[in-house]
Amino acid sequence: MNAVMTIVSRALLITAACLVSITPSNAADKVTLLTSWFAQAEHGGFYQAKATGLYEKAGLDVTIKMGGPQVNGSQLLLAGETDFQIGYDIQVLKGREQGLPLVMVTSSFQFDPQGIMAHDDVADLAALKGKPILIAGSSRTTFWPWLRAKYGYTDDQIRAYTFNLQPFFADPTVSQQAYLSSEPFQAQQQGVKAKFFLFADGGYPPYGGGVVTTEKMVAEKPELVARFVKASLEGWRDYINNPAPGNALIKVDNPKMTDAQIAFAIEKLKQTKALEGGDAATQGIGIMTAARWKQTYDFLVAANLLDPKTDWQKAFTDRFVKDLKIGF
Repeated sequence: MNAVMTIVSRALLITAACLVSITPSNAADKVTLLTSWFAQAEHGGFYQAKATGLYEKAGLDVTIKMGGPQVNGSQLLLAGETDFQIGYDIQVLKGREQGLPLVMVTSSFQFDPQGIMAHDDVADLAALKGKPILIAGSSRTTFWPWLRAKYGYTDDQIRAYTFNLQPFFADPTVSQQAYLSSEPFQAQQQGVKAKFFLFADGGYPPYGGGVVTTEKMVAEKPELVARFVKASLEGWRDYINNPAPGNALIKVDNPKMTDAQIAFAIEKLKQTKALEGGDAATQGIGIMTAARWKQTYDFLVAANLLDPKTDWQKAFTDRFVKDLKIGF
């Protein structure tokens, strides 16, 4: 009888142990990331972390959802529809001005990849003063005031940019806003010689590809945020060295994305040291500094785009990146 009881007791203990091992407390934390646009190389680190198991290793079950022109990322984040979104410092600072509890916890790139694409005969950005420039309506409250202050541009130079490059191709006097790895590639594909001028080279201060969440997430789940940030930055490190796994997932989400476009984008990220340049050279990829955030705040205030009372220091935290020092 004792032998039978012993066997039964052991069986119960084994069963209990098995049940503990599959309880939700040991399951991966479900996390959703909303990107800033359709899947592309500029999101490569996040797709790489998912494709290679870095998120899984960090105890995360990450779903990546694509953003787009009609998607309001901040609205979805604050409504709890996503846990993180890829956003920008100006967007976060404007949110803080309105009392929205947005916080950037790391930045993929050490600069905003935004710039102007001009025809091949243009020497520099200063040469575009007085010339027609195609920009989107939203750009009037981001980089355009900076260009006005820096190069003396005037609003009568503005022409509407509808994300169609035909006006640029058709008119050699026209320049247009562009993204480091996007419009210049399209011009190259059409055989149109063009130059790209990166705003950051002239001192435009914002970061690019930041990871934004809420004050509540940072306060209530700091350990989850730390795991997500670390795995994402490790994904970026690995993506630049071997992008194939991430690229496969990018093309699943965005079948229109071509190998040539992705290769062009990765090469531009490497050439400009978008991930490992600037402060990241010594402090690791994903680093953000108070000095840079203050520069962006100062620019926005000077351009009358931000209430000076806005507490810019609450718009970001470096607690999740300052000690990581992830490099290539």
